[in-house]
Amino acid sequence: MPSHNSVAPETALDVAMEAAAITNSRVTNKKPSDGQRLLFRRSDRTNKLMHIGIRSIGSCVPDRIVDNSELETAYGFEPGWIERRTGIKQRRYAADDEGTSDLAVRAARKAIEKADVDPADIDLLLIGTFTPDYTCPSTACLVQQKLGLDAPAVDLQAACSGFMYALATGAQFVATGNSKLALVIGADINSRIVEPSDKGTAPLFGDGAGAVLLEAGSADQGLVCYQLGADGAGGGMLDRPVGGTSRPITAESVAAGQHFLKMDGRNVFKWAIQAVTDSIETVMRKADVCVDDVKLFVLHQANIRIIDHAMKVLNIPPEKVFNNLDRVGNTSAASIPLALDEAVEQGNINPGDLVLMCGFGAGLTWGTGLFRW
Repeated sequence: MPSHNSVAPETALDVAMEAAAITNSRVTNKKPSDGQRLLFRRSDRTNKLMHIGIRSIGSCVPDRIVDNSELETAYGFEPGWIERRTGIKQRRYAADDEGTSDLAVRAARKAIEKADVDPADIDLLLIGTFTPDYTCPSTACLVQQKLGLDAPAVDLQAACSGFMYALATGAQFVATGNSKLALVIGADINSRIVEPSDKGTAPLFGDGAGAVLLEAGSADQGLVCYQLGADGAGGGMLDRPVGGTSRPITAESVAAGQHFLKMDGRNVFKWAIQAVTDSIETVMRKADVCVDDVKLFVLHQANIRIIDHAMKVLNIPPEKVFNNLDRVGNTSAASIPLALDEAVEQGNINPGDLVLMCGFGAGLTWGTGLFRW
């Protein structure tokens, strides 16, 4: 480990220093040269889904607070190093006896209590997570049993875009009348899948869950415009190499730490900025709205430098951007509903407001939606 006076090695936390070198240019459909891949496979496809209302929101973070000082001592960083490069001051870690389903249940119960509904009326349960309690059964089935729901239940795996994928999927059921009250949850326990000794990745992540209840809304409520996208060519930039059917876990792979999350921080950072700016720009253009029309921008809380740089490119003023990254870190699929819950509680979102949400992460995947509250 480096001493406090030494220069820390280049890590996923350090790549933000290159932000100024990233331009506003968009990647075209031109084929990459040999040995290269498109930095961002953009898409112009968008959709619209109205008559959807968010009845309530609930969230949950574990009790254990892990401050930067704890990690800076463990990793040998100089004081303030993590915050300067990420905007994170602390994050929450789940207790040893807590699973993703436990956090999801706590968030769901808060949403149910706020909505003052009978859990028996919930007829659909969707959970965005890439840190399930088990490979099988699904985390959604565990949550369904713990809440005593009479509803189909399924996980959606789109990593940090998981909540946006689940939100759009749940909205389809509500819009078609096939669900009267849908429970949509984003939940992840990232502290279990990051390698504790990986000083470039572990400090970024925290644990949490957020839940929304969807119901039929008025004609002008819902997803005014949204885009879900994927770029599987970049899958290797953020992955867990072993643990699936292609590379089952072995004693040797566990000893080598290959069951932990691996991230190509430099390229993920560059891709994220382009994905965020391009998808937000596309959705706003297709919806024919400008920055002034949007009450609040709620982005996946990955790294403050990604958010700040993307907002600068799009000329979005800081006061329109909601951040709680400093207190919870990167909570993956939980980050957007966690932020939404806090924003609503603070009175930053009210009926009729336009709220733009944007998630992005492993897959590579992204999901951006302009929602009329």
